[in-house]
Amino acid sequence: DSVTMIGSSAFEDCTSLTSVNIPDSVTTIGNGAFFNCPSLTSVNIPDRVTTIRTGAFEYCTSLTSVYCKATTPPSLGGTSVFYSNGSGRKIYVPIESVEAYRSADGWSVYASAIVGYDFENGVVVE
Repeated sequence: DSVTMIGSSAFEDCTSLTSVNIPDSVTTIGNGAFFNCPSLTSVNIPDRVTTIRTGAFEYCTSLTSVYCKATTPPSLGGTSVFYSNGSGRKIYVPIESVEAYRSADGWSVYASAIVGYDFENGVVVE
């Protein structure tokens, strides 16, 4: 619970990592924190995360589900944060925040992948 940052390259090239639940205490995901984790299919980002740095989930070629609970889009370190993810990757965000994510710096590149999600009931809302 005392971890506030996942450091740069912390899990880089971790080939056996399949899913990640980032602790609620984390506010920053560092550069390339999960870079090139080819087996990673899903990640849960808590609402306290305010910054996701460059390449954090880049080349996670099986990543198809990103659940980002923050109502205010976290600041992204450029447009490569989710570069080269799995085909059909979706980024699930709070229903009331879909438009904010789709128009936010960095996030707008992923606008077509951003989908509303009811985190309380676990339901996709399109």
